[in-house]
Amino acid sequence: MLKNSLLAASFILFSLMVTAQSKPEFRGVWIATVDNIDWPPRNNYNSDSQKIAFTRLLDMHQRNGLNAIVAQVRPCTDAFYPSPYEPWSEWLTGKQGQPPLPYYDPLEFMITETHKRGMEFHAWMNPYRAEFNVRRNALSPTHIARLKPEWFLTYGEQRYFDPGNPEVQQYVTNVVKDVVSRYPVDAIHFDDYFYPYKIPGKEFPDYASYNKYGKGLKKDDWRRSNTDSIIRMLSVAIKAENPNCEFGISPFGVWRNEDKDPVNGSKTMGAQSNYDDLYADILLWLKNGWIDYVAPQLYWEFSHRVAPFQTLLDWWSTHTYGKKCYIGLAIYRAGSNAAWKDKTQLLRQIEALRNTPNIQGMVFFSSKTFEKNPYGWSDSLRLNYFKEAVKTP
Repeated sequence: MLKNSLLAASFILFSLMVTAQSKPEFRGVWIATVDNIDWPPRNNYNSDSQKIAFTRLLDMHQRNGLNAIVAQVRPCTDAFYPSPYEPWSEWLTGKQGQPPLPYYDPLEFMITETHKRGMEFHAWMNPYRAEFNVRRNALSPTHIARLKPEWFLTYGEQRYFDPGNPEVQQYVTNVVKDVVSRYPVDAIHFDDYFYPYKIPGKEFPDYASYNKYGKGLKKDDWRRSNTDSIIRMLSVAIKAENPNCEFGISPFGVWRNEDKDPVNGSKTMGAQSNYDDLYADILLWLKNGWIDYVAPQLYWEFSHRVAPFQTLLDWWSTHTYGKKCYIGLAIYRAGSNAAWKDKTQLLRQIEALRNTPNIQGMVFFSSKTFEKNPYGWSDSLRLNYFKEAVKTP
């Protein structure tokens, strides 16, 4: 009898272990194409070489146990696919508007190869960044900033769509609809660039559109309403084209500081915030179901003075409103300061998020760092943390 009881107990324990190991978890990585950060390799404009480089990336991430790719396909109002709206990206071919040679459709190729390996493909797009550096004057004659210059504003050294212009919101929505209608992407993914990060002492020059469309709102409220408007438009458009395609946002890690919002703000000390600086009310989008997941960029260490990792992890855990939450992790920060010279920093963050309710996974920025394998972190993922293959949530 005792023997049978022990066998039964062992079986239950084994079953619990298997269940725990096979629990769905999002294990993603950002592949940045802007300025050739991750892919394609800089100055590599040969299509066949680009394909080889991308499949090598996929194989590396698959070996390390990742199950999702978040690849940037519209870095700067340009395209890594044949678009009826926007020119080919300069970071693909060396010259904006020039098609790849030999010709291929990089987005189609990336999706096919990613799905072949059983991984999800999230198409990462930047909504409003239009020109990386205005001093370079590298825009194609067919670029929308050439065709509709009245839609754009220059801030610092970059050019942006004017988020307050309703025609701009419709244009961006059309670009996204086109991708969802033609490609089997698992998700459309936006990062933290809505209104640009503030330049000290310099106001974003949207006076004309505020005077035209502000309708008596305070400027900050009007700006937030513009961002709300395009998120809702995109949500409706994506689901209309493909109900199975998710819409995810990867915001800056701080929604709002406690000194500005004692009820909902995080215990962070004066950090920039989505709500007050980038005019992105992420909580509203989650509450209203306009987005399917949020992936806040928690790129700080546990001991950070202004925005400690654990503080923000706990805050996001209690503000998901039933939507999926994946934590953006900064593998790229390896060795960047004393805290990130601690080889356990990233691994402890993975353990922390796994032990926090309402957190279903993580996304690493960015792909290139995995090639360097700092502190053996890739080995740790492959041999320990991601040893068991799992499905995404």
